[in-house]
Amino acid sequence: MTSPFRHTEPLPPASATGRVAEVYEQIARDFGIAEPSTFVVLSSAPELLAPAWALMRESLIAGPGARTGKEVAALGVSLANKCPFCVDAHTVLLHATGDHALAERLARGREPEDETQARVLDWARRTRVPGAAGEPYPFPRQEAPGYLGTVLAFHFINRIASALLTENLLPAGAQRLRPVRSLVGRSLSRAVRRPAVPGTALALLDGPAPGAGPGWAAGTPVGPAYAALRGAAASGAGLLDEEEQALVRDTVAAWDGSHPSLSWRGLPGRDELPGARLALLSALAPYRITDEDVAAWRRPEHTDHCLVHLVAYGAFTAVDRVESTLSSPVEDLTRET
Repeated sequence: MTSPFRHTEPLPPASATGRVAEVYEQIARDFGIAEPSTFVVLSSAPELLAPAWALMRESLIAGPGARTGKEVAALGVSLANKCPFCVDAHTVLLHATGDHALAERLARGREPEDETQARVLDWARRTRVPGAAGEPYPFPRQEAPGYLGTVLAFHFINRIASALLTENLLPAGAQRLRPVRSLVGRSLSRAVRRPAVPGTALALLDGPAPGAGPGWAAGTPVGPAYAALRGAAASGAGLLDEEEQALVRDTVAAWDGSHPSLSWRGLPGRDELPGARLALLSALAPYRITDEDVAAWRRPEHTDHCLVHLVAYGAFTAVDRVESTLSSPVEDLTRET
C-alpha cells in the first residue's frame, strides 16, 4: 500500500516503545484512531509528538466548548491553510459527532445553516490573517481556551500534514466518497462522544515543567500543552545559523496571512539558504515543499528527526505570529468576572 508519508520514513507504530508507545495508547483511546498519520509522522521526534498531541487533546477533545463547534473551527483553519488532508479529516469527525447533515454541507463547500456554526467557521478561516479574527468571538468567554487551543493546534498540524504527508486521508482518496465518510465517522462516534478528563495528556510531557502558558488559556491544561509545544518546536532553530533564523523571524513577522505567490521574491533559492527556505515554506506554504527542497538541505548528518524539527520550527513560527494577534483581547475577556 502506498505510504502516506513524504520526505520521512517513520518507524511502524507497532515497534514503538517508551513515551511514543504511551502517546499512541492515549491517542487510540481518546481520539479513536489507533495510528493517525498526523502524529505518526512526528514519532521520530518524541519531544514534538507528545506536546502536539497534548495541545490537540486538551483543547479539541477535553477543553471547554462543544466538540462539534471546535471541529467546525478546526475545519475552518484547515480550509484557510489549504490542507485537504485535514479538511477531509474534520469532515469525517463531524460525522462522528452525529452532525451528518452539517458534515455533508461543509464537504460540498456550503456554509452551515446554524448561524453560530457559520460564525465559528468564518472566524476560524480568518485566523490565518494576523489581526483579522478579533472580537466579537463566536463562543462564550469561558470556552476561549478550547477554541483558541484548537485553532492554534491545527495551524501547527495543518503545516505538518501539508509538508510531510500526502493529501489522501484514506487509500486512493476514499474519504471523498460520502458513504465512506459517513461509515468511518460512525466507527469513531463512541470515542468522539466519550467525555475526556482534562489534563491527562500533560503526564506525557518530558523535560522541565512548561509553565502555565499564555493568558488566554486561563489556567486550563491547554496552557502548559501550548507552552510545551512552543518550546519543543523552538529547538529546531538550532538547525539554522543566525542569518537564517533572522530571515525566518523577520519574514514571518511581516507576513499578512496571504498565500505566497509562485514568484515569492523573499524565498531563498535552494543553493543559497536551503534550511531557511524549508523553514519559510513550512511556515507560509508547506504544500509547496518538494523533494528537491529537502534534498538541497539534507546532508548525511540530517536524519528524519532533524527534518521534522526544522519543519516544526517553521510551522510554529507562523503559529506564534497568529497567536500573538489572538491572545491579548481573549486574555482580557477571560479575566473579566
